[in-house]
Amino acid sequence: MSGLHLSAQVTIDLAALKANYLALKTAGHGAEMGAAIKGDAYGLGLEPCAKALWAAGCRSFFVARPREGEELRPILPEAAIYLLDGLYDGEAAYYQQHRLIPALISLDEARAWAREAQGAPCCIHIDSGINRVSMAIADLEKLVAEKLPLNITLLMSHLASSEEPQNPFNEIQRQRFEAARKLLPGVRTSFANSSGIYLGKNFTLDLARPGIALYGGNPTPGKPNPMKPVATLEARVLQVREVPTGASVGYNSTWKAARDSKIALIGAGYRDGIPRRMSSNLSPSPAQVAINGVRHPIVGRVSMDMTAVDVTGSNVKRGDWAEFFGSNISVDEAAASAGTISWELLTHLGNRYARHYVE
Repeated sequence: MSGLHLSAQVTIDLAALKANYLALKTAGHGAEMGAAIKGDAYGLGLEPCAKALWAAGCRSFFVARPREGEELRPILPEAAIYLLDGLYDGEAAYYQQHRLIPALISLDEARAWAREAQGAPCCIHIDSGINRVSMAIADLEKLVAEKLPLNITLLMSHLASSEEPQNPFNEIQRQRFEAARKLLPGVRTSFANSSGIYLGKNFTLDLARPGIALYGGNPTPGKPNPMKPVATLEARVLQVREVPTGASVGYNSTWKAARDSKIALIGAGYRDGIPRRMSSNLSPSPAQVAINGVRHPIVGRVSMDMTAVDVTGSNVKRGDWAEFFGSNISVDEAAASAGTISWELLTHLGNRYARHYVE
C-alpha cells in the first residue's frame, strides 16, 4: 500500500526483535530465555512476533488470557505456553485441549487441576510481595502438605521494582521466593522479567520471561538502552498551514503562535493511540515528532484524527512521514512525554494503521 490514502503506519522490525531476544539471552547468566507475548505481542502482532521469536530460539511463551493461548497454539505447535491468568473454573479440559500450562494462583485452583487435569503439567505462581494474582506462600505450604498429584514443571513469581536496581524490595522479594523454592526442590524456577535479567544470576534462575525489552523498551532506565527499536509509528503530513502571530491552533485555543509560524497537520490522533496528554498544554515534557530526521514540537491539543506540529523554518511538505517513535524518538521517550509508559503506548496502537513487517 502506498500513496496519500495511507495516512499512518506501524513498521515492525522482526530482525530487531530477534536481536533483542538474543541480547537478553546473552545477558541472562545461562538461564533459558522465554518471552511474554501477551496482549497481541504487546500490540505488535502475535503471529509474526511469535514466529520470529521461535526462529531466534525461544521455546517458552507467556500469555495472559486463555484465548491468547488458543490463538498461539496453532502458530507454535511445539511451544510451552504458560497462562498467567491461572485456571478458569471448569476450563481444565479446554486448557488440555490446547496444551496450555496454567500458572495456578490459589490452592483451590491447584486442587481443581489435580482433580481434573490427569497429570498435565502446571506452574505455581507465588506472591513474593507484589500482591497481584498469585498464590500465598502459606497456601503453597498447604499444597505440599496435602501431597496433591500435580505435575509441577515451573515455580514462578513476579518482581515489583526490577527497573530500580537499588530498590531494597528486590532483595526482599528474592528472599521470599528462595523460601518458596525450598518447598519444591528440583522444580524449575522463573523470577526475572525484562529489568530483572539485569539484576544478576540470583534473579534469572532457570527461566527468564522478558516482555517490553523484546519490543524495544529500555530494561535499564537511566542507562543507554541495550535494545534495538522494534516498532516505528509514523503518520503522514496532511496539510501545512501558515499561521500568523497570535492565531491559535486546535481545540480551546490552548496554543497561540508567538511568531508567524508554519504548522503541519499529521494524520493520527487519539483514535490511533496517540495519547491526548501529548497535547502541548498537557504533556509533562515537550512532546515531539521527527520529520525527515528533524524534531518538531507538538502544539495545541491532540484530536481524534490529527496532531498539529510546529515546523516553522523547515521544508516539511504534504505527504512527508512524521515519526512519533522509532529510530529518532524512542518509544520510552514518547511515552514519557505523555506521562505514561512504553507498555501502554504500544498496546494502545489503533487498528487504523497499516502494519508492515520487515526483516
